Amino acid sequence: MKTVIIHGQNHNGSTCHIAKQLADKIGGETSEFFLPQDFGDFCCGCTQCFTKSEIKCPHYESLSPITQAIDEADVIILASPVYVYHATGAMKAFLDHYGWRWMVHRPDERMFKKQGVCISTAAGAGTRSTNKDMADSLFFWGVPKIYKYGIGVAATSWDGVPEKKKRRVEKATDSIADKIIKRNGRVKPGIKTKGFFHIMRMLQKNGWNEADMNYWKAKGWTDNNRPWKKNM
Repeated sequence: MKTVIIHGQNHNGSTCHIAKQLADKIGGETSEFFLPQDFGDFCCGCTQCFTKSEIKCPHYESLSPITQAIDEADVIILASPVYVYHATGAMKAFLDHYGWRWMVHRPDERMFKKQGVCISTAAGAGTRSTNKDMADSLFFWGVPKIYKYGIGVAATSWDGVPEKKKRRVEKATDSIADKIIKRNGRVKPGIKTKGFFHIMRMLQKNGWNEADMNYWKAKGWTDNNRPWKKNM
């Protein structure tokens, strides 16, 4: 099993520690990227990825190593500490670059067979909205199974986290890892994902964007093919 972790910060704090702990329990091969260290560009709003091709993005080459790791992974972990009740700016800037991959545009069929995890920590509150920031992208990429874990650690570093909370983290990561391992290779889109895909499919039959419309037709998705079918 392959896991990729995208860290929404450069430092090895509580969020980073929990993400690594989970990846270790999942086992297999893990790759990690730290933002903005490994990618720190902001989307410039040129819309080239939407109207022409993602390779027209001015940051396509620098983003490619992370894109490749995501494509090859069985599990995608997005981890961000809470910054003013939301994901870090670095995480948001990173996710902005994948708008073209949302189901409304050109989703990748491999996403429909993966599992995703959103992890966030805060000294106090805000983990729910932070996890939603990241889970939105995973869902609209087509990832069918998404786990969310957030905890108020009452500390600004992992060393300062009370032992009682660390034990809670251990139990939570044990549970999530166990579910991921059991479902590996067997995840399927639910009603919500299939329903949204169907709506996008109907829209793409006529299309409003030639690049998107041609992509869907080439995949056969406007006919009877589906990205979660075994023959895909």
